[in-house]
Amino acid sequence: MPSADLVDTADMTAAIDPLTMRRAMGRFATGVAVVTTSVDGTPHGMTVNSLTSVSLDPPLLLVCLTIGARSTDAVVRAGRFAVSILSARQEQLALRFARRGEDHFAGLEVTHGRHEVPVIPGAFAHLECDVERDFTAGDHVVVIGRVRGVCEREGEPLGFLRGKFSDIVDRGHEPIHWIF
Repeated sequence: MPSADLVDTADMTAAIDPLTMRRAMGRFATGVAVVTTSVDGTPHGMTVNSLTSVSLDPPLLLVCLTIGARSTDAVVRAGRFAVSILSARQEQLALRFARRGEDHFAGLEVTHGRHEVPVIPGAFAHLECDVERDFTAGDHVVVIGRVRGVCEREGEPLGFLRGKFSDIVDRGHEPIHWIF
């Protein structure tokens, strides 16, 4: 029997409303990152929070990018990209790269990684990737990237929960070993 606190919307014959899906997934806390690339010398970038590690050996990550976005097309075309995991002090950069149709790099000093792809300075971490595979899934392009370089620094990550920026707090103890 479902808990009285949960609202069950699982009528298997009805479509799931996109707003309901967004609200439910908004309860899953994530980090915030900017995916960048460059095509013919023009930089492209977008804010994402759908990012996960797929494999440690070989090092692979997965990022979901909006279909039809210039940056999505650029990542696929370039065959390479960088992921800058934002620090807690970089909310404004997250908002900047989330705006559609703007020159996200106007007036922004960036550095370039080994791939000659722009990376966000001061980010919590950078991962430089080659596109291993991409495919369409619903309204996104899922990109699997083979990680070719990693740079990390100390600090606190920027979090995202229920459609708002949040803090991710270290609990101060060793992780519970959940891999058996």
